[in-house]
Amino acid sequence: MLKEIYEQPQTILNALRGRLDFEGATAKFGGLNMTAAELRNIDRIVIAASGTSWHAALVGEYLIEELAQLPVEVEFAHEFCYRNAPLEKNTVLLVLSQSGETADTLAALREAKRRGHRALAIVNVVGSTIARESDGGIYMHAGPEIGVASTKAFVSTIAILTLLAVHLGRLRNLSAKRALDVLHGLEALPKQIEKILSQNDALKKIAKKYAKADDFFFLGRGYTFPIALEGALKLKEISYIHAEGYSAAEMKHGPIALIDKNTPTVFLVPQDAMYEKTLANLAMIRARQGPIIALATEGDKGIKKVADDVIYLPPTLDLLNPILASVPLQLFAYHIAVARDCDVDKPRNLAKSVTVE
Repeated sequence: MLKEIYEQPQTILNALRGRLDFEGATAKFGGLNMTAAELRNIDRIVIAASGTSWHAALVGEYLIEELAQLPVEVEFAHEFCYRNAPLEKNTVLLVLSQSGETADTLAALREAKRRGHRALAIVNVVGSTIARESDGGIYMHAGPEIGVASTKAFVSTIAILTLLAVHLGRLRNLSAKRALDVLHGLEALPKQIEKILSQNDALKKIAKKYAKADDFFFLGRGYTFPIALEGALKLKEISYIHAEGYSAAEMKHGPIALIDKNTPTVFLVPQDAMYEKTLANLAMIRARQGPIIALATEGDKGIKKVADDVIYLPPTLDLLNPILASVPLQLFAYHIAVARDCDVDKPRNLAKSVTVE
């Protein structure tokens, strides 16, 4: 797992290679098998996925809706198959899977095709069943991911969803300037991830401090909300600690009852459009003596006054914070699991590819 976390700068480079078109201010794909006219005619996208891929899908929803102004609905693949969800004429299904063999996701793809809809896929394993049966798609090129808890495939999926959002946006109303800002932001990610990885020793120290906790909250807002869900899942998967991810604003609607001095909260609070709102949510946890670990943007000096521990992220666009914020949360979960003598690469009860429904 640690090896694959450290491969993520290269993973992002592989996902972007040959796909950045600065001259046209767009992204290029060879395997979508849809013309520009067909892509413009899409009225709605349904993204079906499971587990970590479902969290990536939530980020994808935000990305595509903001950049392409296309309605997106995210479904658990296993629910989509059986609830007879309506699919309008110009709706496309997009499925996400690292292995390309995920049974629930494959079933969703087959159901959409049975109903006469185009099904696209983002997968990592070349020649996998989902890759073969989809009408078109995009490979991650992340290389083999052996660790059961997905890391590099997750950030690759988000990088490709960002490119797809730019591609669809440029076929609609996305300005060249905005598209170029996103493309340049993506290009800068590998070196920024290397900078985060250089904080590994500090992250290890923080992880050891909280390794004996029985419960964790992970909180974020906007683009970082799905990453709070993913951070909680990583901790659950490999350390067996009970962890919950929430929108920070949702805490006051009930879950805040669980906050006390023994329940740490990992707060994703980069200096984005939701910064002031998230700080106000953080203050509610602080007022109830909950220990706070903050993921903040470099240069944010005020955060040290309200958080017990701080991990810094390089500044980037709001919509690229999910990729950067994922990396320290992966390391955090890894070091806590090691401190608790857990087998991080083969967590109990889990399989790398879920091939049963």
